[in-house]
Amino acid sequence: MQRREFLALAGVAGAVSLTRPWHGLLNAAATGVPAVGRAPLLFPRVVSPAALTLAARVHEVEIAPGVRAEAWSPGDGPVGPTIRTRTGDTARITFENGLPEPSILHWHGLRVPEAADGGPRLAIDSGASYRYEFPVIDRAGTYWYHAHPHGRTGVQTYRGMGGLLLIGDAAEDALGLPSGEREIPLLIQDRRVGADGVFAYEPAMHEQMEGFFGDTPFGNGVRLPTLEVATTTYRLRVVNATTSRILRLALSNGKPMTLIGNDGGLLPAPVRLTQLDLGTGERADLLVDFSALKVGTRVALLSAKFASPARMGGMGMGGGMGGGMGGMGRMGAGGVPQGGEMRLIEFEVTRAVKPMPWRAAKFPSIVPLDVSRAARTRVFRFESAMMRHGINGRAFDMERIDEQVRFGETEVWTFVNDGPFPHPVHMHEVQFQVVERIGGRATLMPWERGWKDTVLVFPGERVSVIATFDRHRGRYLMHCHNLVHEDGGMMMNYEIG
Repeated sequence: MQRREFLALAGVAGAVSLTRPWHGLLNAAATGVPAVGRAPLLFPRVVSPAALTLAARVHEVEIAPGVRAEAWSPGDGPVGPTIRTRTGDTARITFENGLPEPSILHWHGLRVPEAADGGPRLAIDSGASYRYEFPVIDRAGTYWYHAHPHGRTGVQTYRGMGGLLLIGDAAEDALGLPSGEREIPLLIQDRRVGADGVFAYEPAMHEQMEGFFGDTPFGNGVRLPTLEVATTTYRLRVVNATTSRILRLALSNGKPMTLIGNDGGLLPAPVRLTQLDLGTGERADLLVDFSALKVGTRVALLSAKFASPARMGGMGMGGGMGGGMGGMGRMGAGGVPQGGEMRLIEFEVTRAVKPMPWRAAKFPSIVPLDVSRAARTRVFRFESAMMRHGINGRAFDMERIDEQVRFGETEVWTFVNDGPFPHPVHMHEVQFQVVERIGGRATLMPWERGWKDTVLVFPGERVSVIATFDRHRGRYLMHCHNLVHEDGGMMMNYEIG
């Protein structure tokens, strides 16, 4: 498909009918795209995985009223449909690849047989199809799916090859959480849109090392999303689907949120906090109370400003670039830098209603895994040097088995980051518990309790996790979920047998 030009947007505010006035205009000269305001949040269509076909294709989509761009997505919208299912169901999904290159879909956070995992070895050619069938064995939670071909995960996911996957169960039902229009699934990305209407993704030299950062936030495929809310409590189910950005979630009015779940579902108990960090691939299940706000009030969910953890000078990159990169800064890089503030979604209070507060209930317990009973500990060093990324000194090889794990055993895996960049480390097939963090921030975060499949490791940190490999045998992946690092070789195969 040829690249399409943007529609002319001169006088767009008068030409497009909206339910609310446009506000928060972009600087057209700075971004190279037309100046437009915020757009109503899109809710992707909801589908069951019982007999589902996801047809990936290249097509034009609306990313704001009157603004169209070229997306690669497994469906009709700018991102894939939202898959809703329940523990105990069976997923039967056919993936049809209509993209101009190989692709495959991975079910991020789910424990599935090797043939259903969607690793890069399973990527299919353009025009081919792939059949998945697997039981849904994971607990209620916010999961997601995304493209996973080797070397092209970043660009495909960035252009729309991803979607939400929400699992329910009886334990979650019993909590009476906000639902219906008060439940807001939110797939967060940051992108750059070229003047030709294409999501620009061409990492410059520095971006091939630190990561690729957009200049504008997207929610569910919509640029600068906004949502009308009432004076009551809402449930936000947030997925960090960015390429490389750490999101420091906070409300613009400084009010606290209630964290009820993360990667692997509900926490042992709710936690009140004013901010939390999500690396790429991580999720947060949040309750936000708008009941005290007046009609007409606007409040944003931010990625709040913070000092980037990247060590840009004297980085100790292990024989390669050394401190030279400190003088280069972000040479050739674009977008909002790591740690820069972004208004991810803006909420506008438009209706006064009788509040429906959520009252804390007893959460399902989580039994901690016993470190003393672990069969072994493995150490993995994440290294970036000479424009390359690797684990334990090796870049990813599609066919090489890097680690052999015995089926049924419990192990501790320690992720060591002596390099200059943060790494959100993701394990396929297992949910783990975070045991400890040594160095750097030197503590476990409230959002790292319970079950996880991705953990953020800052430079100078050693983070240990514990997992039991007792569901499926076969070959799976462990990798950095900064998609630039992943595509650059920071990934390995392990085999459970």
